Amino acid sequence: MKIVLASPNYPQLRGNTITVQRIADNLKNLGVETEIISTTNENVIHSFPVTDVIHGFHAYNFYQFLQKLDSKPAHYIVTMTGTDLNQDLFNPDKRLDVLTCLHESDAIHVFDKKAEELLIKEGPWLTNKIFIMAQGNQTSSTGVSSFTKEPDSLLFFLPAGIRKVKNIPVAISMLQELYQSYPQLRLWLVGPILEEEEGRIVMELIDRHKDWICYLGQVPHEEMGAVYRQTDVVLNTSLSEGQPATILEAMGHALPVLASDIPGNSSIISDRKTGLLYKTRNEFLDYAEKLVNNNKIRQSIGQSAEAYVKQHHSSEREAETLLKVYQHILK
Repeated sequence: MKIVLASPNYPQLRGNTITVQRIADNLKNLGVETEIISTTNENVIHSFPVTDVIHGFHAYNFYQFLQKLDSKPAHYIVTMTGTDLNQDLFNPDKRLDVLTCLHESDAIHVFDKKAEELLIKEGPWLTNKIFIMAQGNQTSSTGVSSFTKEPDSLLFFLPAGIRKVKNIPVAISMLQELYQSYPQLRLWLVGPILEEEEGRIVMELIDRHKDWICYLGQVPHEEMGAVYRQTDVVLNTSLSEGQPATILEAMGHALPVLASDIPGNSSIISDRKTGLLYKTRNEFLDYAEKLVNNNKIRQSIGQSAEAYVKQHHSSEREAETLLKVYQHILK
């Protein structure tokens, strides 16, 4: 069996790339031949390699890609990755394309029950195609980082491609307030600039606060484990998420995560147990201050997070489930 995984912006270092690479690696361990292609590359292909099933990631981007092909694939499934479900589905200019993509698919993968309920509400005729499978996680413990945390500092880490939906300027603004009381606080940002205007805004903020913020640029995924090992707290301030690989990786490294209380994040984090979820600026500051001041809270939440990820986000189980779906389609 051969599966082509079709992801936007591959191989740019962002959530979808990490996801498809992990799935491809684990499918290969099950004897499946895989190939990864980008659906947003300027040099877009006009026909797929010979394959059994196409697995597309992000319904809207995948549908745009399908329109450029000389012929449509016989079989494809779609993974709803976040903005396609939470934003594009409700955008009048994109909604029809998302629903058409899903209607013409053989199967639709969502990460959790809330995502399934939302999709059924918007497209009840899709019910029998939808299956739930949590995002897998493959924690990297190897690699060496060329960046070193300052002695006696407390390091917050925000891994995210720089674009508006990641809400990075607000993260900097909130931490700046905390920094006034805790000058040992530091922030590392990692990720490519994906939107030029947002990149300009974020870079200006970093330059203004360079005494406590460091932008590491794009760090190869194999080196991320070394960055996590130096980190005290991981942040996710996104306005929309599917089920972020970065949060799962952080939890897999037994780190406390402070994240915005949105569906994708709350599908992973149980507030004050396996992480911390904030709704308001004041909640963020309250939680962040507790994490700065209390090493025991950081350790206990991190350990609970690690245990949760090991139990519920197996990358091997993810690949086995997908293989069964592919086999079912081909029957």
